[in-house]
Amino acid sequence: MGEHAHILTRRDGATVTITMNRPRSRNSLSHDHLAELLAAFRDAGESDATGIVLAGSGPVFSAGHDFGDVAARDLTGVRDLLRLCTELMNAIQSVPQVVVARVHGLATAAGCQLVGACDLAVAAESAGFALPGGKGGWFCHTPAVPVARSIGRKRLMEMALTGDVIDAATALDWGLVNRVAADDALDDVVADLLARATRGSRTSKALGKQTLYSQLDRPEQDAYAIALEVMAAASQLPAAREGMAAFLEKRQPDWPD
Repeated sequence: MGEHAHILTRRDGATVTITMNRPRSRNSLSHDHLAELLAAFRDAGESDATGIVLAGSGPVFSAGHDFGDVAARDLTGVRDLLRLCTELMNAIQSVPQVVVARVHGLATAAGCQLVGACDLAVAAESAGFALPGGKGGWFCHTPAVPVARSIGRKRLMEMALTGDVIDAATALDWGLVNRVAADDALDDVVADLLARATRGSRTSKALGKQTLYSQLDRPEQDAYAIALEVMAAASQLPAAREGMAAFLEKRQPDWPD
């Protein structure tokens, strides 16, 4: 993996780390930065990695959209920018790997959206999260989409309408992140959670992730209809067969993938 203009990518064992690398711009999400992130996730998604970590360099995780880029665009241009951003959020959830956000400093607006879009998130104790458009002139319409699906309506309304920063402990309590770590232990906690989330069959987990996202926001009976058919089909896959055989034979499984 290598270097780009706006990001860094690194492969360590089965984990790909994608680091936003615009520290002087607070990792703001310009069109070119979003395009590089999207390409990196797609490349990682096609690899044999089992996990992806999304991180940021410099003092903050990400300050959201690059206002210099936005201000220079007309309506069509801003729509294209937001479509690219939405493609990135969708890619994070569609790649077969488990994706963990490693959050330090502030994650605001579309930066907070990134945290909401990742499968899992670990925050440093000093991290903060905000949808600041509520106290400005450009409301956080699209950033609110995955955040709402993480924290629920009333908490989303508080974040979106006040624009205030919530601290890491509140983000944990509200369900925006899975763990809070001491600042100097952030990498260790990320690695531990990712290791536990990537155990077992890679193929089985990829199908599981896809199915979870397919059923999450549907009515309960529709969700059951989707999950039932996928689970029945998945019972015939080699990984499921091996897992059941290993259990019945009281041995460790030898995963086919």
